[in-house]
Amino acid sequence: MSSYDAIKNLHEEKQTFLARVVVGTTVCMLLILTLASRLVHLQVLQHDYFSVRSDENRMRLQVIPPVRGLIYDRHGTLLAQNAPSFVLEIVPEKVPDLEDTLRRLTPLIHLTEKDFTRFRERLRKTPKYRGVPLKPNLSPEEVANYQINRYDFPGVDIRPELTRHYLLGASASHVIGYIGGITEDDLAQVDEKAYRGTNYIGKTGVEKSHEDELHGMLGTMIVETNAAGRPLRELDYRRGAPGRDVYLTLDADLQLTAEQALGERNGAVVAIAPKTGEILALVSKPGFDPHLFVEGIDSITYKALNDDSTRPLFNRALQGQYSPGSTIKPFMALAGLDSGAISAEHGELCTGEFTLPGSDRKYRCWQRKGHGWMNLDRAVAQSCDVYFYQTALSLGIDRIHGFLSQFGLGRSTGLDLPGEKAGLLPSREWKRRVRRENWYPGETLNIGIGQGYFLTTPLQLAQMTARMAMRGQGFRPHIIHAVGDPENNVVTAVPPEPLPAIGLHDPQLWQRAIDAMEQVTHSPGGTAFRIGRDAAYRMAGKTGTVQVAGLSQDEAVAPKQEDLPEHLRDHALFIAFAPTDDPQIAVAVLAEHSGSGSAAAAPIARKVMDAFLVPPPSPPAEVVAQ
Repeated sequence: MSSYDAIKNLHEEKQTFLARVVVGTTVCMLLILTLASRLVHLQVLQHDYFSVRSDENRMRLQVIPPVRGLIYDRHGTLLAQNAPSFVLEIVPEKVPDLEDTLRRLTPLIHLTEKDFTRFRERLRKTPKYRGVPLKPNLSPEEVANYQINRYDFPGVDIRPELTRHYLLGASASHVIGYIGGITEDDLAQVDEKAYRGTNYIGKTGVEKSHEDELHGMLGTMIVETNAAGRPLRELDYRRGAPGRDVYLTLDADLQLTAEQALGERNGAVVAIAPKTGEILALVSKPGFDPHLFVEGIDSITYKALNDDSTRPLFNRALQGQYSPGSTIKPFMALAGLDSGAISAEHGELCTGEFTLPGSDRKYRCWQRKGHGWMNLDRAVAQSCDVYFYQTALSLGIDRIHGFLSQFGLGRSTGLDLPGEKAGLLPSREWKRRVRRENWYPGETLNIGIGQGYFLTTPLQLAQMTARMAMRGQGFRPHIIHAVGDPENNVVTAVPPEPLPAIGLHDPQLWQRAIDAMEQVTHSPGGTAFRIGRDAAYRMAGKTGTVQVAGLSQDEAVAPKQEDLPEHLRDHALFIAFAPTDDPQIAVAVLAEHSGSGSAAAAPIARKVMDAFLVPPPSPPAEVVAQ
């Protein structure tokens, strides 16, 4: 036996080999099991996930923003339409180097410093995953230049869209409003999913208050693409729904007439249909160009609009709060009659001044030499302050507040437009709560002639006049006449909303107050007789003049308006409705810093009522050659 055989241990070698086989087999089995489990995890448990990821590599989901609804006037005249255009858009999170991208785009697209400023301002307000418009309304040459080089600009695209166009421009800018770029604040107030792929949303006016109707429902399209992202074919299409069309109660021709009647004056004109509450015209002048906001207004232009002393962005008709002046006097007369504080035969001697018992302070009448003996009709027609000082004193502030609040003063009318102010109908409780002071009799006198703390909006004055025209009946003012579905051409009218009736102890008193208002415009000596004497219809009206600068009650003669700086001149007011026996229109006019209501505001109202009530003359018949 050799020495090798002597030391050889076959059993041990077999054991070692078997151990190695077992370990190797175990390792292999573990690896196979790991691979199998991973395969099951990927192919079975995560099948749906990776299937979607795979589809995403070859398919693109494209959101199709809905077509925004159109806006018409009551007669179907188009006021806001959609014009086709191309917009250059950047998605910030998909752009590797934004500044470099902007620099390289400049030779291809005509970009100005204004475009860059506007883009950066939008960039700060827009989520990074949403497209930010860089330049709207691209020319065909700019579109062609970009398409040739599009693959050098990831995250940049040209998107066809419909741009909002307002056909009346500044004339109805405060009513229709405008759309603008969506901000994070806007998205927080709407369903963000419904606005995917949409860059614009209503910001003011009807565009904002009726955004739900105008926006519509987005659609989607799935497109198969190649590795380079080029579309190959359409795989699926889900149709959205266009926004609904909105028909306003406005009469476009009357709106333009009212604006033109104001001329160079700044102010407001509101016309209401008393029998329905429909707003026939709502003018605030000056207006602004709404297209500046659609394309994205830059900070310099916006600052210039804000700093403009004429305040073109301020809606005077809804947000301007002015003392009602003498336009409140017919309603004070009605309050006095209804409460029994005065009678229809009540007379007052106007000497040009009035003093409270036990006081030496003189409360002047606008007619400093006095009107003489005044009854109710003459006091309203000639706007005698002394008569209404006494009426207010007899009523007291509590009864005045209670009666006038029935006409909606001191609170918003509920018009379906944003931003309406409530005005101020002062009371004893209000002064104690807000100013922490007691109410004084002299303040009651000021309220009696529409001065003092008293504030109203032109819309409230028009609504108050409409309630007088309807003898206490009335409807909530509204701007939407009907809503149309462009898919089935069905137009649904918006019914008027009646308001609680204003009840008087004697319903005949309505006609008594209206007769007095008729004398304002149709009786010699009436403050607006010049506009009523040749009218083709009977109207009831009341002039008003609102002091801007406080004048001393001790002045024997009031200073002439033309001698004052323009910003200190009085505001001119006028309210009216017509025809008196069948009211079709109620109007309130405010002409800022224009002097007296009879000279400045009343002729404006006459033009508006004529345009609405008097048919235009028929064109002459053609002369046919024999």
